[in-house]
Amino acid sequence: MAKANYSPYGVDFPGGVPTGRFTNGRTIADFITQFLGFKEFIQPYSAHIGQDALRGVNYASGAAGILPETGSNLGERIWLDQQLQNYNVTISMLQSMVKGPIANYLNKCLYTVNIGSNDYINNYFLPQQFPSSKLFTKDEYATLLISRYRARLLALYDSGARKIVVFGLGQIGCTPAEKARFNSTKCVDEINKAVDLFNTKLVSLVDDFNLKLLEAKFTYINLSALQSSTSFPFGFIMDSYCCKLRSDFMCEPLSPPCRNRLFHGYMDGFHPSEFVNQAAATIAYNDPFLFVHPMSIRQLL
Repeated sequence: MAKANYSPYGVDFPGGVPTGRFTNGRTIADFITQFLGFKEFIQPYSAHIGQDALRGVNYASGAAGILPETGSNLGERIWLDQQLQNYNVTISMLQSMVKGPIANYLNKCLYTVNIGSNDYINNYFLPQQFPSSKLFTKDEYATLLISRYRARLLALYDSGARKIVVFGLGQIGCTPAEKARFNSTKCVDEINKAVDLFNTKLVSLVDDFNLKLLEAKFTYINLSALQSSTSFPFGFIMDSYCCKLRSDFMCEPLSPPCRNRLFHGYMDGFHPSEFVNQAAATIAYNDPFLFVHPMSIRQLL
């Protein structure tokens, strides 16, 4: 069910076509790709891209989480461990295309990892379908997620990755979907407090890696603080969405999008609009200290 391969998704993407991106246009990763000077967007692993993998690969998957069961209520998805398996397949392929150890090339690459939201949206805060909220306190659950996350980021490091950007989770409790689920007109504090626990532990993980891993350069992007602090233009409504929603808070297929998408914070009930993605990417790339820790992406490079 977690697919965005139909309109109105992609209405503002080059060519106006849906590509699987959960927004009206470009994602944060797309903007970072452009900031780096790439003329084309990074291709998905599923495209079997061959030589194009030398420019980069996108392993993202709708509804995927850190935990294997996350998002299973929506059908098949490629969760974090499987994304790493696909990454290892790519590494084996690339080794035959380059001279010398592949790690000598990977340590020059930029890795961006943005995962964990679904472990709350499509796991912990769906008690009717998942038992996690009955098995773990919010702190225990965050500890579980970070423990799994630590091992997978270490696997990237062991493969040769040295420049790694990890994105904290945004204020999930402020999404139109969660406010509707909890029958609230305000942000759901219970969810945001749970997310804060995860983000705090993720910052500590980044600090620990930078201290202990040789030549490692990890940085953390504080999406939650950015979401609540960024100044948007007059008339902008952060909690508004831009399409007719289905019962699962995704866009109704072929429904017309809102007209002025520059003034809407969300495309659907969960996913930011292109305008918000651009703002987040610009700050993550350029901001020297306020929303990044310990450095911006530009400084990381």
